[in-house]
Amino acid sequence: MDSTSEGGIVLRGARHIDRLLARLEKILLAGAVILMAINTIANVVVRLGFSSSLFFSEELNQFLIVLVTFVGTSAAARQGRHIRMSALTDMLPVKYRRWMFAFIQSTTAIVLAALAWYAAVYILRVQGLGRVTPAMQFPVWITLVWLPLGLGIAALQFILASAANLRSQDDAYLAQYVREQDDVDMPTV
Repeated sequence: MDSTSEGGIVLRGARHIDRLLARLEKILLAGAVILMAINTIANVVVRLGFSSSLFFSEELNQFLIVLVTFVGTSAAARQGRHIRMSALTDMLPVKYRRWMFAFIQSTTAIVLAALAWYAAVYILRVQGLGRVTPAMQFPVWITLVWLPLGLGIAALQFILASAANLRSQDDAYLAQYVREQDDVDMPTV
């Protein structure tokens, strides 16, 4: 087997993992939003019917909001839908815009990777304390695993976007497969 076919295998494997992560993000985000809606509606119905809220409703929604925030961060990075300030870069020719994007994306990846590391260290500390949530008595550290996961995957997506910009000769990339001029209104997997 020559080095070309190995590179092909590695690239195919990376793309397969990327597709699996995209599906996982999609399932987690959709499930969390649906569960939040069901939980909120059930809490309102119970409160109106019995003059008492579900004891776990607010806590569950807080956990789901953390999940949506951090998994959504990686999904936004994958789809090139993250917030960006483009006043300066829009004035640059495409060649320099690609370089600027690559620099910004690399810097963002480093910051996100550092945040993922610190989040993981924090989770290990919280796990060592044995803390549980007040209402559901659920280990607090489990509710926080979305932080390093989402931040780490987002860092990976920014690295891939930076690599796409460094490889490209013609286009500037917002994400690995999303060119600057592409329509990014609808998420894709």
